Amino acid sequence: MPETFLPELPQELWRAGKLELAHGVRQFLQVMRVASAALGQYLAEVESRGAKDLYGYGSTITWFADVAGLSFGEARSVVNQAIALNPTRALDGSEVAAFAPATAAVAAEGLVGHERIQQILDILRRIFADTSVEDRECAEKILATLARDAGPRQLAKAEQDLLGWLDPDGNEPKEPEPAEPRREVTLERRKDGFWKLNGLLDDELGARTAAALEAYATPRPVDEFGQADLRTKAERQGDAWAELLDLAIACPDQPGTSGYRTLVHVTIGLDELKSGLGTACLDFVGTMTARDARMAACDCLMLPVVMSAAGEPLDVGRLRRFVTPGQRRALNIRDRGCAFPGCHRRPKNCHAHHIDHWADGGPTDLRNLVLLCGFHHRLIHHGDWQVRMAADGLPEFIPPQYLDPLRRSRRNTLHRV
Repeated sequence: MPETFLPELPQELWRAGKLELAHGVRQFLQVMRVASAALGQYLAEVESRGAKDLYGYGSTITWFADVAGLSFGEARSVVNQAIALNPTRALDGSEVAAFAPATAAVAAEGLVGHERIQQILDILRRIFADTSVEDRECAEKILATLARDAGPRQLAKAEQDLLGWLDPDGNEPKEPEPAEPRREVTLERRKDGFWKLNGLLDDELGARTAAALEAYATPRPVDEFGQADLRTKAERQGDAWAELLDLAIACPDQPGTSGYRTLVHVTIGLDELKSGLGTACLDFVGTMTARDARMAACDCLMLPVVMSAAGEPLDVGRLRRFVTPGQRRALNIRDRGCAFPGCHRRPKNCHAHHIDHWADGGPTDLRNLVLLCGFHHRLIHHGDWQVRMAADGLPEFIPPQYLDPLRRSRRNTLHRV
């Protein structure tokens, strides 16, 4: 085991320059890795002597889990790696060679971390099945040497190259049987009110899903006010999923909706619906804020059940609230997309927003409707922007005072070029 010394830690770390910080990180990282390799030698020796004889434990893994305060799974990963890298002894005292001695030598130098070592071990187990001892040793030396500077993708590429070298002819070709598509989706509601979506898609459906999400998850361009899209990729894909659902729900052939966007019921008190304060019951299983309920009612995403203070249903989704397919076509022709200034989203990605809110008695006619994408729909409901219908019958927007002290009206000119 190479002799190592702990690097000196500056007393005032905040004074350190960037090179000193980087040097310190590399030094401590090497010390940790060297110590991890030395720990593996101790664990291999415990395995050789037997944890039961030494400490009364059934296995080295359970003993180490207790000593280190780890879970069984965490301890198993460390112990199994230690046994693979170091020689042990059989019951008769004969030495059992290490599975990956070349990798152990690189690990002892502190140049390779736990994850890369595990990746090498996994690769070796996959390619060692039908190879000679000489080929195995050569393949391991290639991987161990490469791991000094390589990342996970380079090691995976090396595995493919090694497979091609060890078996240039490949497996005997067989006529593949057509596989049944494997598609699994689960949806469950968590205790915090969020829904957890899990899925397993076959390659073909996975590629289609990725392409659809990518098409709708592109970052919004910087608008005329210099505001960039700050959403993470996961957040953009979540919004893309919502848009794809909106498109499917609005399809005329969608079962149970007939082209209307109503999907679930939201129960809310009359006072809460008018004020936007408080909460609403979502499909009898969850809750949402009254402000979100007002926005959802705008474009018929939900069917509101309005209750009096005494709990009496006052209104179950007045039909005049719905934007008819004919009105929607007229809106698409008039606004040609999201009407918010600088927005490029097309009509199919937009909601029909009631300018004078439906909950406040606003009518569902073209003079009171405007197309807004999901992002700008939320901005109008929850922000300081305002929208109104101008004298020429086209929507215009009033910015917040912090953007324009004079609050001069603005329009989207992108769709009318």
